[in-house]
Amino acid sequence: MPGAAPAWTARLRAAGALAAVDEWTARAGFGGPAELDVQLRGLVALQTEIDARLGELLVEMSGQDAWQRLRFAGVGRRPCRGVQATGRVRRHASGLKAPTLHATMQHFRRFPQVHSMTEDKPSFETVSWTDEGVVLLDQRLLPAEEVNLNCGTPQEVMTAIRDMVVRGAPAIGVTAAMGIALGARELAGRAPEDFDGGFARLCDDFAATRPTAVNLFWAIDRMKRVAAARRETGAGPAAVAEALVTEARTIKEEDIAACRALGGHGEPLVPEGASILTHCNAGALATAGYGTALGVVRAAVEAGKNIQVLAGETRPFLQGARLTAWELARDSIPVTVITDSMAGHFMRRGQVDLVLVGADRIAANGDTANKIGTYPLAVLAQENDLPFYVAAPTSTIDPDIAHGDDIPIEERDPEEVLRMGATRTAPEGVSAAHPAFDVTPHRYITAIITEVGVVRPPFIEGLRDALSRGKVL
Repeated sequence: MPGAAPAWTARLRAAGALAAVDEWTARAGFGGPAELDVQLRGLVALQTEIDARLGELLVEMSGQDAWQRLRFAGVGRRPCRGVQATGRVRRHASGLKAPTLHATMQHFRRFPQVHSMTEDKPSFETVSWTDEGVVLLDQRLLPAEEVNLNCGTPQEVMTAIRDMVVRGAPAIGVTAAMGIALGARELAGRAPEDFDGGFARLCDDFAATRPTAVNLFWAIDRMKRVAAARRETGAGPAAVAEALVTEARTIKEEDIAACRALGGHGEPLVPEGASILTHCNAGALATAGYGTALGVVRAAVEAGKNIQVLAGETRPFLQGARLTAWELARDSIPVTVITDSMAGHFMRRGQVDLVLVGADRIAANGDTANKIGTYPLAVLAQENDLPFYVAAPTSTIDPDIAHGDDIPIEERDPEEVLRMGATRTAPEGVSAAHPAFDVTPHRYITAIITEVGVVRPPFIEGLRDALSRGKVL
């Protein structure tokens, strides 16, 4: 109907699709560009209402909700392994044809997302530097509350890392760099010798916060090199401290750029109409912004692909249910939370097309440490003939670790397993084990996606080459 033109054409114009605006108005019999502009000006104040209507129309016209319900009920099982929806019609009890839906979704994906991380300014910041201290989005409180925690001392930053206010290997590295810069400022008034000793102890203290995430040690080493280089030129403590502040902020910006580049390299691996299974949270919350595994997801959406995500809840901290689902919902990317034990069920029913995870440390041979529960997904993926991708910047590769058996695995407080929040879920007197990570042998990994490209087996040569080209080194 012509009356519906302003809402759709407003979004087309906002997306820069002027040619599409002209074509649509000509077909619909709506007024020319001048009349259209008059209508658009009146819609600026109604943006929220327009977005809501767009969502309603999308559901009405594409049947997205019905499609998802059918697929997860088992009706939408793909007919043959390796055959994607595009090019083959999947018929269901409702008569819905998958390619028709995908073509419709492809059309509407041209519209910008309401909370898109592709905007110049993200909708939230995981970690940021201010003159008052390091500001962290407290991930323990999500999704119920969005609270920024200001850490005014390096000790507070260390506590935040240990207590998982911030988590995810890249984000931990950026946070540690900022915490070290904060501590260096505190030491800036000391004599040079005292500064050097205090700075060394500061770096050692940060190194003791989380043992598995190699980005932590990478960031600490980088800050040490900057301090040493400045001291060799004769710079005093104050000048060294300011150089460290600059370096920490640079590390953050480089991490965001690396994630975006990584996403671009990973996007071609995601087929149109894919259902992606992920574990834990490897998104903007686990990095300085955009994300690793979720960076690939975001890049696929930006490329116009209709995809959906299955987020494993990830016991015991529920990073998938709380954090991954929160991020994707904010970006209007379809996400369904499943319990960790459901993964094999959905794989066997043909409702997963690929598995995509992040990493906390990658050994020289490709063995990968990631959140506990990743290894079983890799085994299940191989059993079900599904690709298993790891997405991580080159700063996560540890060339000094030959294989996964040498990766240190953090053991956390068993009480975190025995309780769900404040409620104890196991009988008193019962013990629990809590390794925070497991190691996936490289033979189960299809490819490792980095900011310099996709590394495929044999991983030793490929990872060595990626490290030599890594922009964050």
